[in-house]
Amino acid sequence: MGFCVCGGAAISCTFGLAPSILNVLPLNKVVTTQAIANIMDNKPIINIMPFGMCQSLANPTVASATSAALGVLTPMPCIPVIAGPWAPGSPTVLIANYPALNNASKLMCSYGGVIQFSNPGQMNIQIP
Repeated sequence: MGFCVCGGAAISCTFGLAPSILNVLPLNKVVTTQAIANIMDNKPIINIMPFGMCQSLANPTVASATSAALGVLTPMPCIPVIAGPWAPGSPTVLIANYPALNNASKLMCSYGGVIQFSNPGQMNIQIP
């Protein structure tokens, strides 16, 4: 059991230097105070806002800047590159025909970062 995740939830990336938010469009057709998220709310810039600066050497801009700085890690602006949907979703609750997100769901960035929730956005809606 976990907490349902909605728009405005606080998220962080293991390689990002700043927290961010999850933006959920009202397309899921389930709205409480905020729109409820599902595993397909994973689009960069639309759903996943940047995390300030990225410090992953798998990110080509970070690798290039670090190389130019003679090996000194040089963070560069974050533009998330998402590898797939959030996992795991709720096995018993569907939002717009996809599993709902809960606060234990995680998302992988193609540059190696793990995106996770630090606050699900709404604490009064629990899902199994």
